[in-house]
Amino acid sequence: MPDWARHGIFWHVYPLGFCGCDIRPQGPREFHGRGLDALIPWLGYVRDLGASGLLLGPVFESATHGYDTLDHMHVDVRLGGDAVFDRLAEACRGMGLSIVLDGVFNHVSRSHPAVRAAIDEAAGTLSPADEPWRGLVRASRDADGKPTLDVFEGHGDLVDLDHDNPATVRYVTDVMDHWLDRGASGWRLDAAYAVPPAFWAQVLPRVRAAHPYTWIFGEVIHGDYPAIVRGTGMDSVTQYELWKSIQHALETDNFFELDWNLTRHNGFLDTFVPQTFIGNHDVTRIASQIGPDKAALALAVLMTVGGVPSVYYGDEQGYVGVKEQRFGGDDDVRPKFPNTPDELSRLGEPTYRLHQALIAIRRRHPWLLDARTEKVLLENKRYVYRSVAADGSDRLTVELDVESEPSFSIRDAAGTVLYRR
Repeated sequence: MPDWARHGIFWHVYPLGFCGCDIRPQGPREFHGRGLDALIPWLGYVRDLGASGLLLGPVFESATHGYDTLDHMHVDVRLGGDAVFDRLAEACRGMGLSIVLDGVFNHVSRSHPAVRAAIDEAAGTLSPADEPWRGLVRASRDADGKPTLDVFEGHGDLVDLDHDNPATVRYVTDVMDHWLDRGASGWRLDAAYAVPPAFWAQVLPRVRAAHPYTWIFGEVIHGDYPAIVRGTGMDSVTQYELWKSIQHALETDNFFELDWNLTRHNGFLDTFVPQTFIGNHDVTRIASQIGPDKAALALAVLMTVGGVPSVYYGDEQGYVGVKEQRFGGDDDVRPKFPNTPDELSRLGEPTYRLHQALIAIRRRHPWLLDARTEKVLLENKRYVYRSVAADGSDRLTVELDVESEPSFSIRDAAGTVLYRR
């Protein structure tokens, strides 16, 4: 695990939302004056928060929301094109910040040229323009002779790549190498759970041969996390179990659930260091789910247990937002941000300061990366645990209490209170 990832704390941004792009354009996709380099005025804010890098959502050419890719080799025109990525990468290097990109390699837009190539090949009408894309998507013909395509989880506009084809292995390897060469440091692999592990086991060694200091983690919602890491060769996966247990334990005043999942978390740490979070672009904001006071306790857990944590943009300001199961239901949790931090409401400042303080505690105790937790006291509404360094050399004691009003404290090995709320 490279040092930049070992000490990683990421500010997770959904760029199309942050920049105010038209997510569902009715006409041509166009640049409207605010691109990916709109993040540059925020880099000091990210550094002062205590984060070490940006975890970016999709930035490549796509039809709508970023996860329906049209061209992996170019930054979306709505985000300003390739030159803005170069400016952002240079600015991040100047601030000592890394960039992790979102690789959508399970599926592509139905309008991707690889889909057209597959349909043409199935119909026997393959053209010279189709040839570069041949083999990336598999199409067959139904009883009526019409082409059929495999799609992602029933979404007709998201067509699966053919992960059994060597052409897809080469293509994804080339894309990952291209952007690592251009200034990225690592990759989040979207919907990694839906891709055969054997595919990643072919791609990732090739990428690491050219970029040995990269860090790659996969979006995995459920399943046998350690087996997935071993079978794919990924460095890590998203710790959705921990996210859910933190949120639900605080929502229901049941710390037994959190303790049970922290025990599982200890077991995961024997194999890999999970990517941890309490908010992302796909879930209701933590402050909306459990309220701002309990959200502070959730953050205390995130920053005192093992893992590589990320903070979803806006959570550090106490933003609210509810994900809904409808068309456009993600919009509320993927907002546009102001041009500069100076334009933020002062109402979010206490939450920002809380994030700074807890991230600072984590930075002063870097062994928290792979710390194990030990139960000290467990009740429905009160929970005390120790986070202990893997070599036993240090520890923190965390007390969570929702008996009357939500509160927490963090003490060092000598019993000194590092933070109390």
